[in-house]
Amino acid sequence: MIDPVMLQVETADLEALATGMNLMWALTVTFLIFFMHAGFAMLEAGQVRSKNVANQLTKNMLTWAVGIGVFFVVGMGISNNVGSLLGGGESSPLTMFGEGSFDWAMWLFSAVFAMTAATIVSGAVAGRAKLRAYVTYTFVLAAVIYPVVAGMVWYAPGGEPILAAFGFADFAGGMVVHGVGGVAGLTAAWIIGARMDRYNEDGSVNIIPGHSLTFAVLGTLILCFGWFGFNVGTAATVVDPATLELADFDYVGSVAMVTALGMGLGAIGASVASLGMNGKVDTLYVANGMLAGLVGVTGPTDLITPMGAIAIGFIASAQLPLVFRFVEQTLKIDDVCAVFPVHGSAGMLGLILYPLWSIEGTAIGGGVIAGGILSIEAGAFVPQIVGVAVITVWTVVATGAVWGAFKAVGQARVTPEHERDGLDLAEHGVDTYPEFGKPDVAAATDGGHEVVRTDGGERSEGQRDTSEPRSDGSERSEGSRSSSELRSDGGEAIDGEIKMVSAIIRPDRLGEVKRELAAAGAPSLTVTNVSGRGSQPAKKGQWRGEEYTVDLHQKVKVECVVADAPLEDVIGAIREGANTGEPGDGKIFVTPVEDALQVRTGKRGPDAV
Repeated sequence: MIDPVMLQVETADLEALATGMNLMWALTVTFLIFFMHAGFAMLEAGQVRSKNVANQLTKNMLTWAVGIGVFFVVGMGISNNVGSLLGGGESSPLTMFGEGSFDWAMWLFSAVFAMTAATIVSGAVAGRAKLRAYVTYTFVLAAVIYPVVAGMVWYAPGGEPILAAFGFADFAGGMVVHGVGGVAGLTAAWIIGARMDRYNEDGSVNIIPGHSLTFAVLGTLILCFGWFGFNVGTAATVVDPATLELADFDYVGSVAMVTALGMGLGAIGASVASLGMNGKVDTLYVANGMLAGLVGVTGPTDLITPMGAIAIGFIASAQLPLVFRFVEQTLKIDDVCAVFPVHGSAGMLGLILYPLWSIEGTAIGGGVIAGGILSIEAGAFVPQIVGVAVITVWTVVATGAVWGAFKAVGQARVTPEHERDGLDLAEHGVDTYPEFGKPDVAAATDGGHEVVRTDGGERSEGQRDTSEPRSDGSERSEGSRSSSELRSDGGEAIDGEIKMVSAIIRPDRLGEVKRELAAAGAPSLTVTNVSGRGSQPAKKGQWRGEEYTVDLHQKVKVECVVADAPLEDVIGAIREGANTGEPGDGKIFVTPVEDALQVRTGKRGPDAV
């Protein structure tokens, strides 16, 4: 005979175990989605200029920091109440679904989706938006803009979301998350205007390459990894605690497969389109294509066949170069990180086209592949088109109102001077890349003799050891010499004259030149980042499929004023350190200096140097 009490206990234990499994899965994918912020940070940082990297990284961090609090206090409540109001449900708590542990986990799961939509916008307005304007917009998006969309599609306690009731389907946020981010980014970029020098007076486009393809590709792969949490994680319920049967996990394998196929075909679609348009497979287009393919299958992940994933992934990425060129050249909108073609139009296409490959067969109009029916009912597309249109209009109007208000009061973008200098310095007071080359020698410049390496090791005290070997294997001299004693001719320092030695060299040779100068008794120098052209031939570059000419090469200008060191030794030291034997090594110029004055002591002439 079965003991009812024991049976009740065992059932309760099994229900608790099922709830624990669901909770563990939900939190795991939530953390995975959060890690996508690292991907967005790297992807966007790689596509902006080096002078704006810190600004882009800061915006990504503040997106999460500001948005998560706002979504907790306001956003989730707006979603629930808007959804209930429009869907015939009841009013709901301000911040959460309920009060249990699983309710809180689901709130956090919702929050990371909201923050993904918010962070997409930062890439579109990179390089010219004021930080305070962007942070304020993030506040509004997390509090109102995204919650209203989520309430129309996903959340309606006690009722059914209005767009979902109409038949609109968006499983993991192809439009609710990515479409909102892409459309919002395009709208914001249009309102604040293009970066300086992006367009010429005749409307022609200037290419402004980002500073690091490495960062962009690394960010892409991190996002692809996190996307499995984004799509697969939306199948959030592993086991139904009531029946102890598989719940959403009944179809989770299909979701994972569709996600992987969309990612792979995204890279292929963008490669084919890039090859057809430019004759080359553009690396950044491949990276952006992987993401566009993922966005394309995100909305209908649970509703399409494997062939649908292949088709939509390919189409969503193949449109990327075409839409980006249309936005750039026809609309004249400077979408720095291509957020609209990657997140906006790709998400729209995936949701509108998915009935062609629906697994629901005739119930949704008959999928060409799944049902074998070549005739598609026109009504199958209507809910998707209407849903996409409603979300787009709301996002444009709400985003336009916020950024338009900032523009009206002159607070949307930084000043031309700050934009020219870079937002890293203007908005944060930092320089992400303070030097072209990494120095490993720092020397006293006020008459001292100590030469200290940046790793903490000391070269000498008192006299300098100059018996170190040169790069050609020879030694500089025997014994030692003071910076004010040794002369190549045994005479005095260049007859009391002061000379300015200026050298234009490769940035990567700066460290070697500094070492050679320190050993030659001339450690004091001034270094400037410059660009120019000489015998080094121009090169062709390509950024997101568009070719540009590089005829001004990045160089470093080293200036050294010589009074107490032999001029020829200084010239020889610079040449020794800068020489690679290739065109473009640079030139050295020597000019007389009429006088010099040391600010601290008031000394003049050679004594000041």
